[in-house]
Amino acid sequence: MRWAFGSPGARLTGDPCGRRAVSASSLHVAIAATLCLGGTSFARAVPSYRDLNHNGRLDPYEDTRRPVEDRLDDLMRRMSVEEKVGTLLHISPPADDRIGLGRKYDLAKLRQTIAEAHVSSLITRLATSPRELAEQNNAVQKLAEASRLGIPMTISTDPRNHFQVVLGASTAGGGFSLWPETLGFAALRDPTLVRRFAGYARREYRAVGIHMALSPQADLATEPRWPRTTATFGSDPRLVSDLVAAYVEGFQGGRGGVTRIGVATVVKHWVGYGAEPDGFDGHNAYGKVARLDNASFASHVAAFNGAFAAHTAGIMPTYPIISGVTIDGRPLEPVGAGFNAQLLGTVLRGTKRFGGFVLSDWAITNDCPERCERPTAATPQGFAIGMPWGVETLSVRQRFAKGLNAGIDQFGGVSDPKPLLEAVRAGEVSMARLDEAVRRVLLLKFQLGLFDNPYVDPAQAARVAGNPAAQAEADRAQRESQVLLENRDGVLPLRAAGTRVWLYKVDPAAARARGFVVVNDPAQAQVAVIRADAPSEMLHPHHFFGSRQNEGRLDFRADDPDFAAILRASAAVPTVVAVNLDRPAILSNVRSRAKALLATFGASDAAVLDVVTGAARPKGRLPFELPLSMEAVRRQDPARPDDTQAPLYKAGYSWTDTHHVGSTGPAGK
Repeated sequence: MRWAFGSPGARLTGDPCGRRAVSASSLHVAIAATLCLGGTSFARAVPSYRDLNHNGRLDPYEDTRRPVEDRLDDLMRRMSVEEKVGTLLHISPPADDRIGLGRKYDLAKLRQTIAEAHVSSLITRLATSPRELAEQNNAVQKLAEASRLGIPMTISTDPRNHFQVVLGASTAGGGFSLWPETLGFAALRDPTLVRRFAGYARREYRAVGIHMALSPQADLATEPRWPRTTATFGSDPRLVSDLVAAYVEGFQGGRGGVTRIGVATVVKHWVGYGAEPDGFDGHNAYGKVARLDNASFASHVAAFNGAFAAHTAGIMPTYPIISGVTIDGRPLEPVGAGFNAQLLGTVLRGTKRFGGFVLSDWAITNDCPERCERPTAATPQGFAIGMPWGVETLSVRQRFAKGLNAGIDQFGGVSDPKPLLEAVRAGEVSMARLDEAVRRVLLLKFQLGLFDNPYVDPAQAARVAGNPAAQAEADRAQRESQVLLENRDGVLPLRAAGTRVWLYKVDPAAARARGFVVVNDPAQAQVAVIRADAPSEMLHPHHFFGSRQNEGRLDFRADDPDFAAILRASAAVPTVVAVNLDRPAILSNVRSRAKALLATFGASDAAVLDVVTGAARPKGRLPFELPLSMEAVRRQDPARPDDTQAPLYKAGYSWTDTHHVGSTGPAGK
């Protein structure tokens, strides 16, 4: 990294990192941090400019005094076609394993990728300490700075501040503050809290060198069996819209769009993703089609209104083919949303007037061979991952051209620029369309301040990520987001001191810390406290994503270990059951056996025990209805929210607030 130091009328050259600096006598900007990337030195300096193209002079795109549009124009003129094409790739970088997991990037391979493919965007899936993550991201920026034009790297991430970790949807926290799932925020219905959460997460992201959140999900949770439900804001399009707006505002640093201290949000998945028949997911070939009609489609679109009002930086199209919908009297083309000009052009750019950038979901241009479509025990899917739904018969080059012409600005999860470069050179993509997409990607880098200083202080990262103030608010949210569904005979709150308790899936140390006496047999206990997960099945064990997702039934059955524990305990003592709802669960046979019943959406054992003992009060209301039976689930419309017949608990219900609008309490009450 080369800096020029100086102020008007002075000539001062030098470099605290021991590298050559360039003098600039007439420039002065605010004091900023200069980092030595070996991790051992940190100096303060007055940088005049960053000589990104290493030519020894200040060029317009390096000049912080110039308007962003002028800087962008200058950079665009300097870029080769190859560099422009590389800008449209958002890679999964090589790391400790082939999909980017681990504690370190493979910097040697990444250096080669940057040099040959000219990429300047990547997703980080590293799970390590905040300090180490900051150091790794600094090392990436150092590689980017060594490129011909020194274009900084935009580093994105899936959500990192929640409990559930599923490859392709969320990432291990690695020292970040730990909050409820977004369903928990939906249970609290508080945009101010969502905005505060996003503000904390924003500071954590920027402290470690992350600039883009591949979140939130504005998807409506309309199909109870859908495995992506846990990261939604529930089933009410108006509530989803309001909470998505608050999320975007908190992350981006304001309602007017992304700021220099912000994190760009990419709201997903445009649009109709939650309407998957049988709850199957579009990552998988068996979930490649979602079915809606025009009325239900309008509700799914309305859930995104808050994202547009808050000027989200980006939108990510959904994977599946959207069927049953007409736009301006014409049926939607039967292709995945990333290839659909009606969804991206007519509705997104036209009706919704979205002017930000569109980032495809991962691997939509890849092939899906036989082992991807129909894997078996003998030939499991493995890493044969591709989601080219509706365009399977096109070549990879044709898919890139179709996606870009439909409205994609950047392609996720691909690192080979050759097919897109060939499409451009063959005239299948115009230079005007290429430049339009490149400008959107680069503009965001300027708005985030990355051209001026993309580096972070690892020591500061360790102080910011997971700081006590943030975690205190996160802990409170874990407690308050719980929903009290039943409290028969006033069993709650429990008196902890000296009470003998039998536990299931609860840390005994957490119970003892509150004064409980933990016993090994329900027959010896005075009360039982059980944590259970919403039921699920592994219906597709040979599919890469299907084997990692909760699919299938929602009802508790006798051979479920969690339900067996409930049966054992409730036969002996009053039983308190807390069910974690990553999807709606059918609680008919649990309700009849539990004296007290709680719904959680990502909460620690300590948070649950605080509610059970009365140290905290649950304030949540159900963010979706809980069906009465699997037959009711099978008969509902996957595209319409909360439409099962005679639900056991309606959306918005809580035991402590049965007068909430739209709530009539459990069936039979």
